[in-house]
Amino acid sequence: MSWWTTVLGGAFGFMLGGPLGAMLGAAFAGNFSKGKSSFGGFDKDHHLGDQQRVQAAFFSSLFSVMGYIAKVDGKVSKEEILLAQQVMQHMQLADDMQKVAKELFNQGKHKDFNLDEVLEQFRVESHRRTHLVRMFLEIQIQATYADGILDDKEYEALRYIAQKLRFPLHELENLIQQFNVTSGHTSQLTVDDAYVVLGADKNLTDKELKRVYRRLLAQHHPDKLVAKGLPEEMMKIAKEKTQGIISAYELIKKQRGMH
Repeated sequence: MSWWTTVLGGAFGFMLGGPLGAMLGAAFAGNFSKGKSSFGGFDKDHHLGDQQRVQAAFFSSLFSVMGYIAKVDGKVSKEEILLAQQVMQHMQLADDMQKVAKELFNQGKHKDFNLDEVLEQFRVESHRRTHLVRMFLEIQIQATYADGILDDKEYEALRYIAQKLRFPLHELENLIQQFNVTSGHTSQLTVDDAYVVLGADKNLTDKELKRVYRRLLAQHHPDKLVAKGLPEEMMKIAKEKTQGIISAYELIKKQRGMH
């Protein structure tokens, strides 16, 4: 059962505490009346399981930080708002869920948004699971390119966020490069692009390349990510990332004559 289903079943009282819990609570309060039957009695004695806590933390931090990044250059463009909506639709969020995600996005744009506290709570709630942090950053990178460019302020914001989440900056650079070569044209990858997607050196032996490929696949395996706390609604994004990795590897295999 997803965290969302549990909340709708009346377990709203658990929440997360801290800034993420406060933001999520405000997002719900702003979109649903207390008398709405699907929210039951907000049972304060009901608590989410560990995986569901991670899912709730991922969801609330993802969209609020996306709002923060959209505003970091001083204005929020139509493209950035549209991108946020596209991510929500891509995740096939139900209408109720989209309303909460949009409210979290708006909270992230607010001048009082405390980025440091939100990132620290997400880092702790996710138990420092690198795979989850990587997926979180990949979606944020996609958001920064909503208007077609990654400007200096957005770039610095991404670096700052990665540092706060204790994610290696050289890996962040790799993710940015990977997005640049794959965005919108995975089927037209060149062999050079394929190496970038895998984060692999051209001088690797076939055996070494295969090891890199398998490690990358394991990092993005949808079922494994969900087991670690990725919200189930984001499985589609993870599956597409996995398909991009497979396509890149197949292209290199063909070029090398590997079997």
